[in-house]
Amino acid sequence: MSVMAGRDEILEALTVVIDPELHRSIVELDMVRSIDVGENGVVDVTVSLTTPGCPIKGHFQTAVADAVSALDGVSHVNVFFDVLSDVQKAALQQKLGRGSLPDGALAQVANVLCIGSGKGGVGKSTLTANLAAALAGEGKRVGVLDADVWGYSIPRMYGLGSTRPPVSAERKIIPLSAHGVSVMSIGFFVEEDSAVVWRGPMLHKALTQFLQDVDWGPLDYLLIDLPPGTGDVSMTLAQLLPQAQFVIITTPQQTAQKVARRAAQMAHKVSLEIGGVIENMSGFTTPSGERFAIFGEGGGKELADELDVPLLGSVPLTMPLREHADSGVPLVIEDPDDPASQAIHQIARGLVAMAPLDLPVLPLVNFAGGGPTPVAPAAPAVAERKPAGMSLPMA
Repeated sequence: MSVMAGRDEILEALTVVIDPELHRSIVELDMVRSIDVGENGVVDVTVSLTTPGCPIKGHFQTAVADAVSALDGVSHVNVFFDVLSDVQKAALQQKLGRGSLPDGALAQVANVLCIGSGKGGVGKSTLTANLAAALAGEGKRVGVLDADVWGYSIPRMYGLGSTRPPVSAERKIIPLSAHGVSVMSIGFFVEEDSAVVWRGPMLHKALTQFLQDVDWGPLDYLLIDLPPGTGDVSMTLAQLLPQAQFVIITTPQQTAQKVARRAAQMAHKVSLEIGGVIENMSGFTTPSGERFAIFGEGGGKELADELDVPLLGSVPLTMPLREHADSGVPLVIEDPDDPASQAIHQIARGLVAMAPLDLPVLPLVNFAGGGPTPVAPAAPAVAERKPAGMSLPMA
């Protein structure tokens, strides 16, 4: 029979859990708030975060559970979170010898969806633009980051052209707004339709700044329009956004399906969760309502079944869908009754239904002579916004 690990052993095991932003162990940073060893090998660990909407919370959730589960006698690990108080933050700043703690990229963004495909020409950007507008139509706060640096097209699809975004007093870039969606793109920093000729390091720097030096504010969804393929941009975003979900766009034909499978393999290799598959151009619908399966049928479902993820929806190809991609107004806004609009609205509602709800966690405090009693935590103070240096390579 295994001997149950004690608190000291658990704390020692947690030294392997590193904060990706501060580059130190959560034990060294005094972020392990409590360890409770219960009956039947159940261990509860509470970790204190620097900000309520910490985007790397998923990293801590997995790393803590993995580290503690490896100990003898541990049957299950529950990981809870709270937020450092102002006094604790000040102590941590002093320990690190720095004036401020990182807020984390996109700390106020609830859900990050990376929209990608293995190849170009499958309508990924068109779906991203319309899906964001459809989510906004559901009452959600939505942003779009056009990470397709070489083939940026989101500014045109939202009618924004090459308008230069303003910069706040805190030296944060303010996203442009169109159709209820906050938008950021490399296209805002170059002459309209100019080619971007960059190597990997420049791409990494630009994407990092688009995430960390842009004042996205509180968002329910941030949709990131990825470039085709499995190169530098996808790997950079996987490093910066470990909590993101990957949504794969494919057409029904087998050739596109096989290439999309490579995008799924890339997501697995960089530990991005695959949220589902969207089949685009599932059939051509004429203005009179006739339907032609130009690119075949069933490829999206086959890919979803193979990956064991949901098929989020199938979007037909219609003439208005193409026309509105050029006009600057998403089809879902201009013609919600179009068959493609209806399919995209259904996908948006499905994504809303799939989104996890953050439930409050009540810490336990022990009173003399009694058992643990839950108490409501005090609301964390809103962190003062600090100026962030900004040296965009395209500025």
